[in-house]
Amino acid sequence: MQTTAGSGQQYVLSLDQGTTSSRAILFDRRGQPVAIRQQPFAQSFPQPGWVEQDATEIWQSQLAVARAVLHDQGVAAGQVAALGITNQRETTILWDRKTGAPLAPAIVWQDRRTAAQCAALSAAGHDALFAQRTGLRLDPYFSGTKLAWLLDHLPGVRQRAERGELAFGTVDSWLAWQLTGGRAHVTDVSNASRTLLFDIHRGVWDDQLLGILNIPPALLPRVVDSSGIVAPIDAGCLGGEIPLAGIAGDQQAATFGQVCLTPGMAKNTYGTGCFLMLNVGRQAQASQHRLLSTVGWRRGGDTTYLLEGSVFMGGAVIQWLRDGLGMIASAGEVEALAASVPDSGGVWLVPAHTGLGAPYWDPQARGALLGLTRGSGRAQIARAALEAIALQSAEVLQAMEQDAGRPLAELRVDGGAAANNLLLQYQADLLGVPVIRPQVTETTALGAAYLAGLAAGFWQDEGELAALWQIDRRFEPGRSAAWRAAQLAGWRRAVQRSLNWAEEA
Repeated sequence: MQTTAGSGQQYVLSLDQGTTSSRAILFDRRGQPVAIRQQPFAQSFPQPGWVEQDATEIWQSQLAVARAVLHDQGVAAGQVAALGITNQRETTILWDRKTGAPLAPAIVWQDRRTAAQCAALSAAGHDALFAQRTGLRLDPYFSGTKLAWLLDHLPGVRQRAERGELAFGTVDSWLAWQLTGGRAHVTDVSNASRTLLFDIHRGVWDDQLLGILNIPPALLPRVVDSSGIVAPIDAGCLGGEIPLAGIAGDQQAATFGQVCLTPGMAKNTYGTGCFLMLNVGRQAQASQHRLLSTVGWRRGGDTTYLLEGSVFMGGAVIQWLRDGLGMIASAGEVEALAASVPDSGGVWLVPAHTGLGAPYWDPQARGALLGLTRGSGRAQIARAALEAIALQSAEVLQAMEQDAGRPLAELRVDGGAAANNLLLQYQADLLGVPVIRPQVTETTALGAAYLAGLAAGFWQDEGELAALWQIDRRFEPGRSAAWRAAQLAGWRRAVQRSLNWAEEA
């Protein structure tokens, strides 16, 4: 049923809370972004390996852009059929239930302070249990050990937590709490699945895992569907009550926004890193290739699962060419420079500057530039850098195909580096399947809008969403299987030179 909350055209408002900025995007019924507002906020690095944010600034910046985007368009709260939240995942916030005030800075997903705790848990033999229940690896990336760290290091906090005075949440929970004046302490299944505390098969917080990490259950939010009306937001926030109706972590939201809704569909977001997600259907798929198994979303009580692989250095490779080497003045220059030569001339760049993610998971790997000759120059290195982004992604996708037991039919792409046509053509050649860039590349925010809009009746069903998805450009593969095999063999030979390079601290 169409929502008619007020006069004038109806919209869905998406709050896209990212690692470096808060954004608000208003979408119309065609799934087109009508208006966007963005506000950056600070990160702090108080010690090596630590990354923190001010939770209050996260909330205030998000509220400011939401108000601004409505004001810019002259849209009243009554014209907003639903509000959806998507967020940087794993970032951990602990706050006082009575005052709503955070007890400490938010510990960001990039923070590595709990590396020793993860190593100790692994040494104690807990790897298999956590992997089986949560689909994740014991890594500081995830929220569980961050929360345990706060409980262990803030004076008096553990006792308060056990008395039920405190609340834990990832960024979605924090925003939902603030938007509803503390009435809703919730998270959705996709965010819950990134905590190391959630059994993705049963869809519940896991008492055994909570016990191992010594986390009081009273801290935890209620787990809700990714698409479903949670509560109306307080009228004081945006000038009227709007249903909070969709919540999903950023990569899951992007997968939904790309309408990868059936098993075998996959997307790659080419951002600072690359995040690859493959829909595996209604049963979680354990990976034999060191990928993550995670919840995509839950609608009407039905859960969709994904395989996830992450590449640490995607677009960051281009930033390094610009800022570290001074080879280009802007990221946009790299395509023309790389296209000025037919290939890399035997040059391989392994961007293991911060270690390697899936499928290697080697924190001691380091960056390597190999195969240089007197004929190697800026253009060959730029070409090798672009190719490295695609080669890393191809290895993850190959592992996904093997885990899922089915070949990939196509790859849908988004993110900043997806504007690079040379990169996408090379990716298609390397995979042997079409690579497709959609017209609307704001797929993360769009996914949150779709989840909220479906719950509010703004869109009828997933079939309607599939009809809204439009292609900008389709990149067809044009190389042989022998060429693909040779490229990947050369890449793997280069990767071997970079593994286990750094000395143990």
